[in-house]
Amino acid sequence: MHRHRELCERAVDPLEIAAALEAHGVTDRTATHFRHRDVFSLAEEMYARVPRAGDTAPRPETPGTPKARADWAVLTLLPGALCAAVITGLRYTEGRPRLAVTVVGVLAVALAVRAARSRGPLHATRPWSPTPSTRAWTYWLVAYALLGDGLLAAAVEGGPDGPPTGSSGSSWPIGLASVLALSAACAPAAWCAHLFTVRARRRLATSRALEEFASSVKPLLLGVFALFLCVLGGLLALSGAVLDEQPAYAGAGTLGALLLLARLLTVHGFRHAPAVMLAGAGVAEAAALLSVFGSRLPGCEALAVPVETVTDAWGAGAIPALVCGAAALVLLLHATRTLTRASAHAAHGDTP
Repeated sequence: MHRHRELCERAVDPLEIAAALEAHGVTDRTATHFRHRDVFSLAEEMYARVPRAGDTAPRPETPGTPKARADWAVLTLLPGALCAAVITGLRYTEGRPRLAVTVVGVLAVALAVRAARSRGPLHATRPWSPTPSTRAWTYWLVAYALLGDGLLAAAVEGGPDGPPTGSSGSSWPIGLASVLALSAACAPAAWCAHLFTVRARRRLATSRALEEFASSVKPLLLGVFALFLCVLGGLLALSGAVLDEQPAYAGAGTLGALLLLARLLTVHGFRHAPAVMLAGAGVAEAAALLSVFGSRLPGCEALAVPVETVTDAWGAGAIPALVCGAAALVLLLHATRTLTRASAHAAHGDTP
């Protein structure tokens, strides 16, 4: 109690103390040394024995629950709107104007995504903010969703014979529908993250034990994740229908799942695993492309055999689907262990 006195004085309920003790490495086995059956029982005694200055003040029913605000709600809609505007501009321009629309559009969408992540439930405060290398790999993965499948398919067939031409050309098709759906998915991603945070903190306030909290949050996490995948699938179908293009459901879907899980973990203070998985997925996709082009060197034909085997069986879209799917699965398993801890949801103030 002496070591954690400041924590006990500002705590609003015993579970907040239990969450903090868990974050400091205190386990049920440690609690038995203090003659308590578990961490929560130990936290209850610490809460009862340490006086608090604000005992007479009314306590909020759900401490630290973030509120939905119009600013971040609007910002999350901006990337999809700008991406749709850029694609419309590409449809009606040629030559240098088309190049200018592309450059300006990419910068505008990137800034819009950054603005959407700077507010609300997708905002990660320091020192939990992603590192520059993590951001770079994220941009690479999105760029591959736009250009990678078409480039890889053309490379396997001996090309490409020219620059990317869009979905109507034959030299090097680009995945406009996938990128449009991923940009529009910023909004449902933010709302799903907000829903998860709000429901998790409500259960943090009502749970009576750490095990009870973990068992109630795990289905919540899986349900929110499944909800996002359903919405992303609908956005991919809608984008494909509007642009008259076959969307990469597997590749873009697994990439969207990977990005959502990486952001959820980062926002709640777990940024190492997302950084490793994003970098691993990016390296794997880059290696797939380099192996095909490298096989054109004398004596290096065997380099492309694994990639060609996969693309011959399932198409070029199988590479990002397998890579991002494996990374997303690892992060999902990691999230079910980390985001179900009470310490991951201890109140740090309202979401900006």
